[in-house]
Amino acid sequence: MNEALERSVTNEEQELQNTTLDTQPEVTEVPEKQNVKLTKEQIVETLRDLIEKPVEDVKEEVDSLKQAYYKIKKAEIEEAKKLFVEQGNPEEQFQPEPDSLEEQLKELLATFKEKKASYLVQLEQVREENLQKKKEILEEIKSLTEDTDNINKHYNRFQQLQQSFKESAELPASSVNDLWKNYQAYVERFYDLLKINKELRDYDFKKNLEQKQAICESAEALSSNEDIIAAFKALQQLHNEWREIGPVAKDLREDLWNRFKDASTIINKKYQQYFEARKDEEQKNEDAKTQLCLTIEAIEVDKLTSFNMWDEKTKEIIALQEQWKQLGFAPRKTNNVLFERFRKSCDDFFNKKAEYFKAVKDELAQNLEKKKALCEKAEALKDSTDWRSTTDTLIALQKEWKTIGPVAKKYSDVVWKRFITACDYFFDQKSKQTSSQKAQEQENLKIKKEIIAKLAAIDETTPDADASKAVRELMAQWQSVGFVPFKEKDKIYREYQDALDKQFSRLNMNETRNRLDSFQSTVQQMASDQSQNKLYRERERLMRSYEQKKNELQTYENNMGFLNISSKSAGGLLKEMERKMQKLKEEMELIVQKIEVIDQNL
Repeated sequence: MNEALERSVTNEEQELQNTTLDTQPEVTEVPEKQNVKLTKEQIVETLRDLIEKPVEDVKEEVDSLKQAYYKIKKAEIEEAKKLFVEQGNPEEQFQPEPDSLEEQLKELLATFKEKKASYLVQLEQVREENLQKKKEILEEIKSLTEDTDNINKHYNRFQQLQQSFKESAELPASSVNDLWKNYQAYVERFYDLLKINKELRDYDFKKNLEQKQAICESAEALSSNEDIIAAFKALQQLHNEWREIGPVAKDLREDLWNRFKDASTIINKKYQQYFEARKDEEQKNEDAKTQLCLTIEAIEVDKLTSFNMWDEKTKEIIALQEQWKQLGFAPRKTNNVLFERFRKSCDDFFNKKAEYFKAVKDELAQNLEKKKALCEKAEALKDSTDWRSTTDTLIALQKEWKTIGPVAKKYSDVVWKRFITACDYFFDQKSKQTSSQKAQEQENLKIKKEIIAKLAAIDETTPDADASKAVRELMAQWQSVGFVPFKEKDKIYREYQDALDKQFSRLNMNETRNRLDSFQSTVQQMASDQSQNKLYRERERLMRSYEQKKNELQTYENNMGFLNISSKSAGGLLKEMERKMQKLKEEMELIVQKIEVIDQNL
């Protein structure tokens, strides 16, 4: 055999030996494309078929169906709760409807879980069995390397053992690296010791060279693959294939390995750059999503005091939700937290909106009841002929109407038309009635002006007795005359009172009688205006005045008992007090008479 036989495992195998996926950057999983949406019934039926198939073929699909089912159920519960709350029910009283399909789902999943557990036990057992077989192969390879005298005789068996060792089989992950390290060491040792003819060795080197060159070409072609994830996974598979191929000629080994390593470096750098860029993008998404949360949380719902304001703000919220949908994933550690925060802020806003709309609807309903009550009052008064009192009442109702807030739009025009129709009916009737009174009022005004003129015409040429009699007759005539136009009432009454005062003063007519007559005229005017409330208030005022003067009189009477009549000044003081007491008695008598006048007109 030839000394040109070379070692089969060199630095390239050692570098490849130490290349594992553990050096990958830690990244967020790339979510798989979702399947076509199924209904809950379709999910259950699909699952029923899948659990009859091998666990290893369907376990990922089963998990996907389970997640899809509970996503649908969650959406149904949220929609039902939303409808429940919109119907005016308290959210805490919401109870989801029983889901009979869920029980079927749980039974199927339980069955699958049992099958999966059994499968994992069997798989682990198979892995241990495969590990034991490969260890046995290694032991046999090792034994071949120890029989140095018959190494050439063992070549065919050595190749068979290599082929058996390379056959794909499930192994415990913790044992793979050590297993391959031992294999490479034993293979290297065997080739070092093996003395076969150079032609056979060269043929083996040539075959290995062609395979490794093909792997280099495949690795170099991966640099043009735009799907860097797929390219990286393909590179890992090429490394696995490289590791399983035997050595090449020693003078080609380093260059060939460097070619493969350079191609691998390009993919690894792209892979690293991809995830660094993705990390930056995820950070930008996190910042953007955080800002959206802050924007919604900053909304001051207490300042939203109208439907329009709530609707405008709702449009803003929907726009923010659309922005959220356009953003990609944030880093895994914050993505779900941010989503829950954003969803909670949206839910809080729409819950507050529902509370506001409910409160406003309640207020609108209360306002409607208040306005209906005013309508009923107005309708009860519309046929009244007590023109002045009813006018005051309806005006008061109209003012009260203005103080009541709005009602629902669909009732607003109806209830307003009902109210104003009743008011308009009364005022139309009043207008028809009062139009005939205006001519009479003008005639009454003319008569009262003539009375005033007659009062003014009584002068010194008329004997006092005749003048007094004439004044009394004109006063009686004045009282018999009806209403004058409202805008002339005060003016004509002042002219009349001035004319009376002049005559009373000139004729020295009784002042008390004059004041009483004047008061009687005032009371009659109040009565004619149908202002009973004014008469009652005036009567109460007179009663208080009477009590006050009565108390003053009592005080004077008490003080007189303390005066010393023998003193020089007592006489004058006594006379002054008697004068004041007499005046109080006269004023009290006048008040009594005024009260009697009011009582006659009530």
